[in-house]
Amino acid sequence: MELRRGSLSEQVVAILRQRIDEGLYPRGAKLPSEHELISEFGVSRTVIREAIAKLKAAGLVTVHQGVGVFIQALAPIKPFWIESDLALVHETLAVLELRIAIEVEAADLAAARRTDAQLAAMREAMATMSAAITKGEDSIKADLEFHRLIAEATGNEHFLKLFNYLGELLIPRTKLRTFELTGQSRQAYLDQVNREHERIYAAIEGEDGEAARAAMRLHLSGSKQRLEGKATSG
Repeated sequence: MELRRGSLSEQVVAILRQRIDEGLYPRGAKLPSEHELISEFGVSRTVIREAIAKLKAAGLVTVHQGVGVFIQALAPIKPFWIESDLALVHETLAVLELRIAIEVEAADLAAARRTDAQLAAMREAMATMSAAITKGEDSIKADLEFHRLIAEATGNEHFLKLFNYLGELLIPRTKLRTFELTGQSRQAYLDQVNREHERIYAAIEGEDGEAARAAMRLHLSGSKQRLEGKATSG
């Protein structure tokens, strides 16, 4: 797995924590060995040991010398936030501000210019996301695809080029456990996201530009407000 630039240990922590949250690593289970983690992430032993130390400090794992690292049977009382999360929150807030400026207008244009084929593709993306949520699987790809299709439906190639350039930065939960900020379960949070997508889609399908603008603004502003709450409380 290729990691982005920045603190490698913190990126490893974020990925391992997400797997724990999603049940890929069950509570009480043993984490993959140090050697396996080094091989998967392509990092040094020092990076993996730093990551494990941070998970241990957060109360997520216990280390049994000579045996391995085990996930705590009970989650920490408080939501888990590493120091770098606050920097990621501020970075994501900046991207959301850009998204609001761009995607609200894109939704308006898409309502006027979308094709039947693009509408069908949007419906498929929502259905794929809904199925992934139900199965407890990763829904980020379908989420990205829904927004990408709106950019494409503007008929303006520059909206799509900018979307593709920003890539996964567009979806906050690619880096942050955003559902924890809402007090909801992961599934309830994602169900809410998909309902917001449905409102955006309905407005675009109905060729109602103003409604599409309002639905997109509500969708993105909700994410921004939740993150602003974390930034001020952190």
